[in-house]
Amino acid sequence: MNTVGTPLLWGSFALIVAVMLMIDLFGQGKKKGGAMSFKQAAAWSLVWITLSLLFSLGLWWYLKETAGQQVADTQALAFITGYLIEKALAVDNVFVWLMLFSYFSVPVALQRRVLVYGVLGAIVLRAIMIFAGSWLISEFSWLLYIFGAFLLFTGIKMALAKEGDESNIGDKPLVKWIRSHIRMTENMEGERFFTHRNGVLFATPLFLVLILVEISDVIFAVDSIPAIFAVTTDPFIVLTSNLFAILGLRAMYFLLVNVAERFSMLKYGLAVILVFIGIKMLIVDFYHIPIAVSLGTVGGILAVTLGINGWVNYRNDTLEDDRQRNEKH
Repeated sequence: MNTVGTPLLWGSFALIVAVMLMIDLFGQGKKKGGAMSFKQAAAWSLVWITLSLLFSLGLWWYLKETAGQQVADTQALAFITGYLIEKALAVDNVFVWLMLFSYFSVPVALQRRVLVYGVLGAIVLRAIMIFAGSWLISEFSWLLYIFGAFLLFTGIKMALAKEGDESNIGDKPLVKWIRSHIRMTENMEGERFFTHRNGVLFATPLFLVLILVEISDVIFAVDSIPAIFAVTTDPFIVLTSNLFAILGLRAMYFLLVNVAERFSMLKYGLAVILVFIGIKMLIVDFYHIPIAVSLGTVGGILAVTLGINGWVNYRNDTLEDDRQRNEKH
């Protein structure tokens, strides 16, 4: 596997991740049951985004000094593009977490523990999947076409999919199977995932929620990781951009927890991004879309989507205000 990652880069990245994990998982929100206010979540999200951009700047400077301007420009743009794609697709993952916490009535005070282990699990799973994917692509380059077709199909499916109904999560075959194979209590037992009753070990519903959170991340990783491979197959760039995006997920969760319903149009923007990336992978032998163009396209799609979403929210708010005024009269 060809990579720009040197022992110095890998070591620096590992140190940064370790420090950020300590702050993100054990420093944020430990007071008040782990919940963050909207302002705190927005501030921490800005911190993670700033640190990611600083890392890309440091990567660019290091590569410029050791490998030349062209390599530095290409890899820094690849990092930012991969980070933006992962950050955008992670929003859907956060919405699933919101749905799971709502269905299982997980109090805010207990959500922090699930999110901590959820982020840690996501980091381990992503690392395994990325290195496995990089090796497979280096051995079987035709896999890029399969990834491209899969992303194209996924994007179209996402755009056409109806809104999910969170009221029937408990009836899903996977949830039923887990409940039938794990001895589980009916109610939460504080922050504990397991408890003993009459000398017998029982799992709690909080453990079931954690399992579903980890499964949801695997499902979304199947979309996001191939999407970044469309930008670069360098495992260092893919892994670093992925993990920097994941490290800010907990702050993103609390940022969106009270406004998720106001992003109804986002799935269409994400669908267009997946379709674009799928097409990029399918035509790679005929035309290579420059990384700068990919970054501009992804950023433009997100900007247009958020603009349309803002207009839709404004129109809905105006109609609701008119309805309330009419009712008063």
